[in-house]
Amino acid sequence: MSMHDEQLRLPSQDWRAYQGVLSRRVLAFILDYVIVALLWIPAAVVVFFLGILTLGLGFFLYPILFALVAMLYFGLTVGGREQASPGMRIMGVAIARTDGRSMDFLTAIVHLAIFWIANALLTPLILLIGLFTDRGRLLHDLLIGTVAVRRDMY
Repeated sequence: MSMHDEQLRLPSQDWRAYQGVLSRRVLAFILDYVIVALLWIPAAVVVFFLGILTLGLGFFLYPILFALVAMLYFGLTVGGREQASPGMRIMGVAIARTDGRSMDFLTAIVHLAIFWIANALLTPLILLIGLFTDRGRLLHDLLIGTVAVRRDMY
């Protein structure tokens, strides 16, 4: 599929599409990281057996395992057809690109990586940015060109 064949879907300009999105994103974040933590357990078991099969080399995956699980989780869900992780879907939120194209796997991974970097530097103060920007966008949304929108208004 070429870029010309891709259907553009611009986020809504209606202010109601962004009402309460920031608090919904916080709750979705908590739900998603509980799910990632639960997915980390079987991944850790797989890495354990991989470590045994590789005579200990597989054990070097443990320090980055949580990040790998989270990247796969968000890359496949936010970068997928629904444009939202399961936590976002439960809370009724989706991620939309401001240029109208759909999120893909790599864009979802970059979105997550910028979130982690911004959160490491600004701690929870990253949420304050959403109080002062249009449509409640956070720093990583501004940098990558995305916006969180209510799914029923998207």
